[in-house]
Amino acid sequence: MNDSEREHQQVGSDLRLEGLHGSLADPAMASMNFLNEVAIRYPDAISFAAGRPLEDFFDFDEVHRYVDVFVAHLRQERSMNEAEAKRTVLQYGRTKGIIHDLVSRQLAVDEGINVTSDSIVVTVGCQEAMFLVLRALRADARDVVLAISPTYVGLAGAARLVDCPVWPVRSGPTGIDFDDLTAQATAARSAGLRPRALYVIPDAANPTGISLDLETRRKLLSAAAVEDLLLLEDNAYGVFAGKARIPSLKTLDTQRRVVRLGSFAKTVLPGARVGYVVADQRVAEGDGSGQVSLFADHLSTIKSMLTVNTAPLAQAVIGGALLDNGHSLLAANHREIELYQRNLRLMLKGLESRFGTSAAGDPQVTWNTPSGGFFLTLTVPFEADDVLLERSAKDYGVLWTPMSHFYAGNGGSHQIRLSLSQLDPQSIESGLDRLSALVKYCS
Repeated sequence: MNDSEREHQQVGSDLRLEGLHGSLADPAMASMNFLNEVAIRYPDAISFAAGRPLEDFFDFDEVHRYVDVFVAHLRQERSMNEAEAKRTVLQYGRTKGIIHDLVSRQLAVDEGINVTSDSIVVTVGCQEAMFLVLRALRADARDVVLAISPTYVGLAGAARLVDCPVWPVRSGPTGIDFDDLTAQATAARSAGLRPRALYVIPDAANPTGISLDLETRRKLLSAAAVEDLLLLEDNAYGVFAGKARIPSLKTLDTQRRVVRLGSFAKTVLPGARVGYVVADQRVAEGDGSGQVSLFADHLSTIKSMLTVNTAPLAQAVIGGALLDNGHSLLAANHREIELYQRNLRLMLKGLESRFGTSAAGDPQVTWNTPSGGFFLTLTVPFEADDVLLERSAKDYGVLWTPMSHFYAGNGGSHQIRLSLSQLDPQSIESGLDRLSALVKYCS
């Protein structure tokens, strides 16, 4: 028996973790699994943790009807015969997607974004869209991406998988600290690195719930031009951001600085796993020919070797929903918008009644007041970590998300994310009672 065989026999394994990709040993990569495991172990706990859409409006019959609507569209609007329509929905599909034209129309109808359908790649959820963009931008070891901190864990995970370091930028009172943005970009360049892009969620951000005001959005576009950065705009929650809707970064974009990342998980059906990326940036060929292509075409090349194509049947469901609602996600979500707004009002009122803002309240317990979306941030006078979450679920019957999961480092230790999307009024009241009991015990 040689040394290698002896070592294998001793550890009783076929592979060693240190011999696999470094992301697998990164604690941040285990964040989602840990939160899911806690929820599974304590199924009776009221959950302010899951950032999922409400399931009350899910309907099998509606899913089938949407497919029928889309197939009728193929026959009538695209002049396909029966064999062509069947092939389009049931066979392997076009890598860039089969509903790209409908997505383009939705962006124009709801947001005034006018881009050609060829600049859109339909992806397997927004997560694939992030991966494709980061994979394309990470040319070599010098390339880094900036992200407003705290940030969505999916971005950090995708960046880790393509070995692209994420440099955090402080959020500040307006949602982004522009001085820190300049400082981080300058520091990266001084270290011989190339900051390629800034990831930002401008509407009802996950995890904070913060939305950028119009002035901040315009200033951010100007800063991106000065620093020569792309802006990766993740807009999964824009539909639910509140009545006073603000133009998206892509709507305001006049220099093709914004790569738009989108998802139909929150607005149509999470189980379809359909997202998209708008990448209308022009890419100059390096052969001196003067040829120019679309960034979307290069993302499609990567996708062709990753997922080949996004399931056409799933796209048919989304396409049918868009057609059935006049290409408008606002129209498709009028019930959901009303319900999430109601839940947000109940959450804010419930926090006020339990913790108050007067001398009788606890000045160390504070929260922000988002205009919409799924999340808000609660600040508490004690460390809200994974150990406390486990105790909260076990002894108090309430789940939430430690904000530390969304920071690269030690940030957010005294903050928790509260999600309101999957609760009814009674659950909100009972959950806040349980949360209040936990806060009083820990304080």
